[in-house]
Amino acid sequence: MKNCMKDKTVVITGASSGIGEAMAEVYASMGARVVLGARHADKLEALCRRIEQAGGRAAWCATDVTRQEDCKRLIDTAVERFGGIDVMICNAGISMRALFDDVDLEVLHRLMDVNFWGTVYCTKYALPYLQKSHGSLVGISSVAGIHGLPGRTGYSASKFAMTGFLETIRIENLKKGLHVMVACPGFTASNVRFSALTADGSQQGATPRKEEKMMTAEEVARIVARGIAHRKRLCLMEIEGRATHFVKKFAPGLVDRLFYYVMSKEPDSPFK
Repeated sequence: MKNCMKDKTVVITGASSGIGEAMAEVYASMGARVVLGARHADKLEALCRRIEQAGGRAAWCATDVTRQEDCKRLIDTAVERFGGIDVMICNAGISMRALFDDVDLEVLHRLMDVNFWGTVYCTKYALPYLQKSHGSLVGISSVAGIHGLPGRTGYSASKFAMTGFLETIRIENLKKGLHVMVACPGFTASNVRFSALTADGSQQGATPRKEEKMMTAEEVARIVARGIAHRKRLCLMEIEGRATHFVKKFAPGLVDRLFYYVMSKEPDSPFK
């Protein structure tokens, strides 16, 4: 594990906070050359400075993953600075919290643009370099991408779409040595919950869940690194995710009822 990222060029989207920021710092400390993309240039610049001051190697490119040209520029930055790409981690994402009855459809469009199309755009431009390096393509999905999560229709839909896309890329590249992994953290202490969109598209601004009971972003980063090292197809990180994946095969109706029960008990749940 200690050397699994050494001298690899790792591109990370959504790198200015949360899981992406943790990945940048953890992988740089393992000897990776990290190339960071996010919308907030000031945060990326500060993060790269911290990494370099600690002896790491880093580059950044202001990137809105909903813009195809931004994703191409991020990949070009990695190739120009470090000569290629070994790992592409599609981490940029937003969530939502509202019943489909109430939600503005533009919210679902926004989630698909970031979570799905952001993955598609980055994959399109990174793929030739990943094929050449026999590298890894990673999508940061969710338990909501394994089974529909009530109150999160757009989020689940975008993560299911990501999974289907990445699985197809894996099959198309069976003879080319490309590793493709879908990683599914559980609820994680990261900014994505605070910026989750409500029914009208405004940001939630607070999380209904207790931070101390969640995985940390650093734990997620290390688990993803292990998954890459072992070239796993699916990386499930908590008992809830593993149980959902297993029980769904035999009793999907039970999973429906459990998900409904758990999500309806959230503080200020959208369920009436």
